[in-house]
Amino acid sequence: MTTIRLTNTKTRRKEAFTPIDPANVRLYVCGPTVYDRAHLGNGRPVVVFDVLFRLLRHVYGPDHVTYVRNFTDVDDKINAAAQARKAAGDPRSLEELIRARTDETIRWYHEDMDALGALRPTHEPRATEWIGAMIAMIEDLVAKGHAYEREGHVLFRVRSYRDYGALSGRSVDDMIAGARVEVAPFKEDPMDFVLWKPSDDELPGWESPWGRGRPGWHIECSAMSYELLGASFDIHAGGIDLQFPHHENEIAQSCCAHPEGGFANVWMHNEMLLVNGKKMSKSLGNFFTIHDLRKDRGIPGEVIRMVLLGTHYSKPMDWTAEKAAQAKATLWKWRKLTADVEPAASPDAAVLAALADDLNTPAAITRLHSIAAQEDGALLKASASLLGLLEDDLRGWTLPPVTGTGSGVMEVSGSATAIVGNVQYRETIERLLDERKQARMGKDFRRSDAIRDLLVGAGVIIKDTPAGAEWDLGADFDPARLGEPE
Repeated sequence: MTTIRLTNTKTRRKEAFTPIDPANVRLYVCGPTVYDRAHLGNGRPVVVFDVLFRLLRHVYGPDHVTYVRNFTDVDDKINAAAQARKAAGDPRSLEELIRARTDETIRWYHEDMDALGALRPTHEPRATEWIGAMIAMIEDLVAKGHAYEREGHVLFRVRSYRDYGALSGRSVDDMIAGARVEVAPFKEDPMDFVLWKPSDDELPGWESPWGRGRPGWHIECSAMSYELLGASFDIHAGGIDLQFPHHENEIAQSCCAHPEGGFANVWMHNEMLLVNGKKMSKSLGNFFTIHDLRKDRGIPGEVIRMVLLGTHYSKPMDWTAEKAAQAKATLWKWRKLTADVEPAASPDAAVLAALADDLNTPAAITRLHSIAAQEDGALLKASASLLGLLEDDLRGWTLPPVTGTGSGVMEVSGSATAIVGNVQYRETIERLLDERKQARMGKDFRRSDAIRDLLVGAGVIIKDTPAGAEWDLGADFDPARLGEPE
């Protein structure tokens, strides 16, 4: 069996991965707060840990991996969005507006992540469907002296857990000195954090032993992971921005509530995403949602995935238009090489070894380039699938047809296999090339050049040889530009 080695944030070293139960390898990844469309940074952990999910399924078997990724659907930003709709005259109740907003956002999220080639997790729990489990966990923490109630709030006693700060490598006193901490008069200690908070009539709430209220953010993941994966499970993952305080707080409350378990054995964190070397920000004009890139800029989801995997997850990743263009050209060539090809029975050993070495996706992609250079389409297809690339779902590789509506199917045209609509382009291209040939023979170079410019402008690659012109379709092929030369 392949040995997987992963960098464990908790121990700060790369370790051989040994599952608690090889028959049920368990993975939890923190999911989105569903108040708006997912931005590009939200896509990075989804893609990174989708590769981990695929690797675990390959090594241990698809039926022996349980992957949980939650939806946070109770949050102040969600409440604000619903209240804004109500203020604008929507007659529905606040609860109905919140549910409508979160349902809509989850649908958007699924559309975007499906387009990025991410497999759906085994479980996608919504926080609002697990309120009972959260209340029970909070009651247990209070009974054990790890939490206390003040003015309708329930707070976790950070200093009751002696290992608090081990994940991020800081002591409680250092955290207080170096961070902005909300200091409320009802807190025993500035670092204590909220497990439950009161809700007024204008906010969503649930009945509890401490009055009508709603859960704090951190308790959500602890309760859902316990219910779905148990007191001990294998891997907990997410973005580096969640390491503190979210993951630190999860560990504290989970280990205090269930001291018989160890919570997560391995912690993994992906680094942040930059755009042109800068932090993504609306004020800088470099903020992109995945929907923006797919729909407004026409970048296939598979291209976005390729760019995200081009940098190791442990390093900051810089999105640029140049990287996207390069990834698009590469994937276009690979898709043509693997069209109508059955994948090999097994992936390339070097690709598998790279992924087993702490998800080294850049090394795996480098190896894919070598396989493509050998024109081994079957091995390329089987190996790329481990990274979620070159799968049968075209994921955005569609181009508009000249007339009618395109079916988005693979079509062999001339010497190329293009991902186009349902209109045949071979006859048009070869007719234009024949007209160009006749124009050159008649020394009408103005017309021959105009035809060439037309074809090149439409994304047709032309290579003149002694035997005549050979053609292929480039990644930027646009049949709508196959008009008549001027």
